[in-house]
This record gives sequence, C-alpha cells and structure tokens, in this order.
Amino acid sequence: MVEAKTHLATKPRWLTPVLFSTTIFLSASLLFFVQPLFTKIVLPHVGGAPAVWTTAMLFFQTVLIGGYLYAHLITRYLSVRAQIALHLTLWALALFFLPLAVSAGWSYDAEQSTAGQTLLLFAAGVGLPFAVLSANAPLIQTWYARTGGYSADDPYFLYGASNLGSLIALLGFPLVAEPLFGATQIGWGWTVGFWALGALLLASGLMARGRHVRTVAQTQTQSAPSLKTRLLWALIAFVPSSMMLAVTTKLTTDIGSVPLIWVIPLALFLLTFVMVFTNRPVASMATLRLGYLIGLGVLAVVFSNLLGIHVSVWSAVLTVVAFFLTALYAHALLYSERPSAEHLTTFYVTMSVGGAFGGFFNSIIAPSLFNELHEGAITVAVAAILLLIRAVRPSRTALFGALALVVVILAKTTLISTFGIFVFGAIAIVLFLAVATTIRHTEHALAWVIVGFLVAGQVFVNHGTPLLRDRSFFGTHKIVEQDGLRIYGNGTTTHGAQRIVDLTADRPEPQLYYHRNGPMAQVLTSAKADASGTVGIVGLGIGALACYGQPHQDWHFYEIDALVSDIAHDPSHFTFMSRCAPDAPTHLGDARMVLAEQDGLSFDILVIDAYSSDSVPVHLTTVEAFEIYLEHLNDDGVLVFHISNRYYDISRPLGRLAETLGLEARIQDYTGNTAADPGDVGSRVVVLSRHSEGLGDLNADPRWTPLASDGGRVWTDDFANVLEVLNR
Repeated sequence: MVEAKTHLATKPRWLTPVLFSTTIFLSASLLFFVQPLFTKIVLPHVGGAPAVWTTAMLFFQTVLIGGYLYAHLITRYLSVRAQIALHLTLWALALFFLPLAVSAGWSYDAEQSTAGQTLLLFAAGVGLPFAVLSANAPLIQTWYARTGGYSADDPYFLYGASNLGSLIALLGFPLVAEPLFGATQIGWGWTVGFWALGALLLASGLMARGRHVRTVAQTQTQSAPSLKTRLLWALIAFVPSSMMLAVTTKLTTDIGSVPLIWVIPLALFLLTFVMVFTNRPVASMATLRLGYLIGLGVLAVVFSNLLGIHVSVWSAVLTVVAFFLTALYAHALLYSERPSAEHLTTFYVTMSVGGAFGGFFNSIIAPSLFNELHEGAITVAVAAILLLIRAVRPSRTALFGALALVVVILAKTTLISTFGIFVFGAIAIVLFLAVATTIRHTEHALAWVIVGFLVAGQVFVNHGTPLLRDRSFFGTHKIVEQDGLRIYGNGTTTHGAQRIVDLTADRPEPQLYYHRNGPMAQVLTSAKADASGTVGIVGLGIGALACYGQPHQDWHFYEIDALVSDIAHDPSHFTFMSRCAPDAPTHLGDARMVLAEQDGLSFDILVIDAYSSDSVPVHLTTVEAFEIYLEHLNDDGVLVFHISNRYYDISRPLGRLAETLGLEARIQDYTGNTAADPGDVGSRVVVLSRHSEGLGDLNADPRWTPLASDGGRVWTDDFANVLEVLNR
C-alpha cells in the first residue's frame, strides 16, 4: 500500500484529469464530426430527402447502444489489461475502413426499402469506426474511476467534456470545415485524428491499470438500480432525442436537407449535456423547470400547427429555442437521477436505449403509422406526461407564469394568425380554468390539457378532409381542393395543381409553376422544342409538363419517390399523365444515379425539377452531376433548371458551373399574374446550352437574360457551401 501511494505521488496531480479529458474530448469530436461528414458523402447516392438524416441518426443511436453495452460488459467481466487489448484491437481493425467512402459497387435500388438501404450503407461504410468511438465515453469514465484522480468517485464531469467536444465538432463542420475544405480533405483530417486517438486510449488505459488504482468492488456503496428507475431514465432520454429529430424534420422539410440544418438541433442537444452534466449547474432545477414549461407550451403550439404548416425563419428560431429549453431540463433531470460510479455504464446503456428508441420512433414507427408529421406532437404529449413525476411537478406559480410567458412570446413575435391567436387564447383560458379548479392535481390537469391542446390544434388548422394524405421516406403528400383547383403538396410546398373542370378534359392545362405564361412553358412550347425529339423530365410531380408534349416527341420521366409516381399516374387524382403521356416511361430512383447507368439515351431538352419543398438539391447541382447531364444531352440540347425557392439563390452555383464548363446560361424571374388567373404564379428558371445557338429562339427572347458567374467556388460532390447561397 505504501508503494502504491508513492507511485501515485510521483505523477503530477493534474496529469490524470487532463489526459482523460483530452482523450474523451477528441473521441467525442471524432464521433460527432463523422456524422455530418459521412451523411454528406452518402447524399449523392440516396438523394437529399430530410429522412436521410433522420435515418442516419437512427443508425448512429443504435450503434451507440451497442458501444455502450460493449463498454458495460467488458468493464464488468474483463480486467483492465484485457479491456485495453480488446479495445485497441478493434481500433486497429477500424483503420481498414479509412478513409471514409461509399463502396464503389454500391447502387440504390428503387424497389427496395430506402431506409433499409441507407442503414446498410452506413453500416458498411462507417460502422466499426463509429462503434469504437461510441464505446469510449462510458469506457473512459470507468477507467478514470479506477485512477484515484480528482473526482474519481463521480466521473460524470468527463461526460461534459465529451459533449463539449461533440458540440465543437458539430458546429465546426458546417461553419468551418465544409465552407473551406472538400469532403476528401475533411475525411483525411478525420483519419489523422482517429490515429491520434489510439495513442491516447493506450495512455489512458495504462494509467487506469497501475497498482495504485482503486477497484470498482472497493467503491460499491449503492444497490443496483431498479427496473422502475431504469424505465424512468429511458423515458426521460426519449423526450429530447425524439424532439430533436421532430424539430430537425420540420426544419429540413422547409429550409434544406443540409449539414447546417441537421447539426443545429443536435448541437443544442449536446450543449444541454455540457451545461448540466457538471457539479456546477447553470441554474437551479426550479428555474430549468420553468424553462421546460415554456418550451413545452411553445412546442405544443408549433406541432399543433397553429403557426401554420410552413416554418418561417422566425418560427424556426422560436421552435429551436423551445426545444433547447425542453432538452436542457430533461438532461438536468437525468443528471439528478444518476447512480454512483459503479453503475455508470448501466446508466449510459439505459440512457442510450431511450435515446435510440426516440430515433426508432421518428424514423421507422411514425412513418409507418402516420400519414403526416405527427411525431412532434406525440413527443410533446410524452414530455407533458413527465410532469406527473414527483420530481418534475411544477408549482402553481411557475405554471401560471410559464403559461403567461408563452402567450406573450407568441403574441409579441406575431407568429400566429389572427385566427390562430383567437384559438390559442381560448384554449389557454380553458387551461387556466382547468388548472385553477384542480388545486391538488395541477400537474395532472396540465398534462391532459396539453394533449388536448395538440389535438385541438390539428382539428382547427387541418380542418377539412384531404382527398389524399400519405407519407413516404421522402416526405409527406397531400391532395386538397381549393378555389377551383386540385392541389398536390409535398412537405409544406405546393408542387402542382389541376383545374377541377379540366379533370374530364382531353388535354388539361398546366397550372402554377407550369402555367402556359411561365418560363417552363415558354421553353417547352418554343420553336426549339418544336424541333426537339427527345425530352427528359427529372422530377415527375403530378406530370403537368407532360401536356406540353408533342406527338413526334419521346418523353422520359425520372422520379425518386414511387408514391409520387403512383399519384401522378392515377387518373382519379390527376389526369396530366393519363391524358397527355400515358405511354411515357417513368424511371424510378435518384435521377442522377439512373442516368449514370443508362446508355444510348440522349435528350434535346433535359428539365431538372427535382426540388423537394425548399431544400437545396446539392447532389444535383455539382460538376459531377452536370457531367452526367451533358453526357445525355445532344450537342445543341438545352438544360432547364426550375429553381423557385424561398430561401436559396440556386442561380449562383449554376452560374459558376456554366462558366466552369463553358456553357451559355440564361435566367428568367417570372412574377406571374394571379390577379387575372389564380393558377398563373411566379417562378424562376435557368436554361443552359453548350453554345448560344443551342438555345434557339430563347437566345433572342428579351425575357431571358444572361446569367453570369459571381466568381465563387464551383460546387462539386466533394465541396458545396450552402450557406453562401442563402437569399440576401
């Protein structure tokens, strides 16, 4: 014993916590940096749907369970020496997966489950490296508990360092790495970090196995957690995990399926761990509980759709802040319920199971059960049920104060329509009365009224019965009738419409973006089009463009979502395809991948109209994508890009691509004329050709103006900076 104390004394007191903090910080940085990195690598292969990120999160959370379970088992049944040997062996095997890439022989199969293929793609590409990294947080904390170092009996502070590394990595990817470097460069940097981690793991393990260490058995003072306690941990962990994904889906559907939008909710999710997994909490539990109540109130309004189904910039900010307040308290509650160090791995395994179930619910269960995005509302209801737990129950003062603040916040930000304010105010009054009359069971009333509030919002806002409401991996789909139009919506954006009186017409008139006065119609009814024999349409929609086809033309459609194809070809919904192009083939799958595999097919006109809601189809707007388009475009052919968008100026990367590839480019901003015809809406379209003569009569049309490059960096599969094309 004297020898052990002498051995311990020879080491600087600061060395142990610094070494372990550095190791867990680097491990967490690599863990969360690889998530947006590999998802960015995968996107060109499976498309840019918001569900790609949700499915990726399910994969990462599932592997995290495996990593935590592995750490739990080896720390229980193996000596530290054996733990080091096994873990470093797995680390060495993971090196064979580097640098990260998609297998050259992999291809997307439109007939198979997209979610299943995405999960397998992640497993084959990053599975083992991620599994090794995921085990490090509980493993390193358990090793530290054996060192006798500072706070070794309560090593949860290291989890704060872990999540700080995760947070920096997540923000660093979209804000620093992605704008400055390509995916290949970033991947090599990540590989160097993974090599360095091996050395730090070895040093940490050796420090944990010295003769001076305390064993877990010597520190056991607490009985094993009960099943009830573990279920509580899992339930609490489920709420912020599921809420994060619900908020992410809502944002990516409208704003874009890009790393920045993915990582903001996840970064805030991790920041809450940093703020509360510490011996110095940022605020009292009473204060955090008040924030939780405010966050729940705002999220109840958001997911009941009283703000409208479309997410504006300000409502997006409000939603993210409300999520942050909710997650902050949930994770603070988890920390307050933590066990002693000997049950640390059990705690993390259970917590990861709850978090992974949140991912499973949002990625697999909800899309199978619901035809709209109801998972956010359901998670808010579950979060409200947590108020029934004794430790969470708010005081009546906090409850009334939170409700008043919610009303003020929503009113001040003017995010609710007059009708919405009326509805919300009426429900809030009922809520106040219900709480006031249940003095002894305030929390019961609040939980049930929040649930009722969510249901009421759906009834008031989603009044009426859509002709169709369905959901696929690539988004939600709805058909409604309004103002004499049958309208198809994908996500929160209208993607096509047909006049009801035209449902029986021999040749229905295209509406909205495809109206006869608009630029898309100008291209397809031009003299250039009259002389064209083969036309390709990437993005089927409801098939409105088909009715600009001519008898001598051969049309081909490309659509990634089989459900969209079913809708377009069903004459009980829309009749564009059945009346105007009944024999035209529709090629299912990501158009870029399908075109790359097609030989001998060349187009005179190739239309790229594959934007989902207002996201940016980055993988369709790169040099590599253009090379595929040009391979299938005749020498005097025309590329047509429909780039109408609320948030992004897609003309900027297109202008750069045109300059780089030596293409002639023209753009038209059409304002529309809805006063004369509700179906004549504005749109933005770019046309490109190898030379000005290829544009035909469009070249001399004054409505089409030259599109010049802004001098920025051209987009490639390796590099694309979406932030720089935000509308200013």
